[in-house]
Amino acid sequence: MAHPQGKYADFEDLREQAMTLRRHGYSLRQIREELKISNNDILQRLVKGEPPPEWTRRPNAKDDLRERARELRLQGWTYDRIGAELGYSKSSVSLWVRDLPPPEPKSTPEEQRARMNAGLARLRHAQDQERQATKAAAEAAVGEMSDRELFFTGVALYWAEGAKDKPHRRTEVLQFINSDPNVIRLFLRWLEFLGVQRERLTLRVSIHESADVESAEMFWADIAGVDTSAFSKATLKRHNPRTVRKNTGPTYHGCLVIYVRQSADLYRRMEGAWYGIVGAATRRPD
Repeated sequence: MAHPQGKYADFEDLREQAMTLRRHGYSLRQIREELKISNNDILQRLVKGEPPPEWTRRPNAKDDLRERARELRLQGWTYDRIGAELGYSKSSVSLWVRDLPPPEPKSTPEEQRARMNAGLARLRHAQDQERQATKAAAEAAVGEMSDRELFFTGVALYWAEGAKDKPHRRTEVLQFINSDPNVIRLFLRWLEFLGVQRERLTLRVSIHESADVESAEMFWADIAGVDTSAFSKATLKRHNPRTVRKNTGPTYHGCLVIYVRQSADLYRRMEGAWYGIVGAATRRPD
């Protein structure tokens, strides 16, 4: 049965010998040695169409998983649930069971939507709890604020939100406007720390003309700790009919404008401190 290496003139005869050996349970290695064939491509062609003997097949660890996946699919499990159960991806599960019919729905579309909405509600609640926990931890980490920290915080806040002196418009005066009640509270506390008396403040509301001005003044008076009689006449913003406003409703209170009279020296101190903060931060070593 030996065949000289490199000579395959009588291919059909050689194929008949190879097929016979294959049917008698020979492995490819055994056929190669028996027929003296060194070319793997030729060897594969010689046995093409004849399945390998059972003993040469390697066991596949996924066979049991595939069977289990098919069992679960027939029980009505989804791809995601099967994947989570077996520890495989949804795409792998799909390959194993895609020939099986989809499971019959166990609930109506309304019930499915209700479960989905309930799941989304639980997810959002958990996300909200996580957000609140992060904020609470950050708030607690601040602790007590020193006078120096309060001063620097107020300087940075004013430079971000307050009116600035310009070369073309010399106005060295503290004037601040904001719609955030907590920002207003912090700015007023900063002025108090600097020794600014409330009598030096001019307060007025800036708000859209269609809003409830009286209600807004009462809101800001409570934030500032003053009576509404202390306010100057409100500044009303004209309505543009082409603009769709989003700042409407009972939570809209406009902005509070705070003007500090006789504050040129205080403004210069604030501006100088700001540039000192910038210089110190940029010189800070990494």
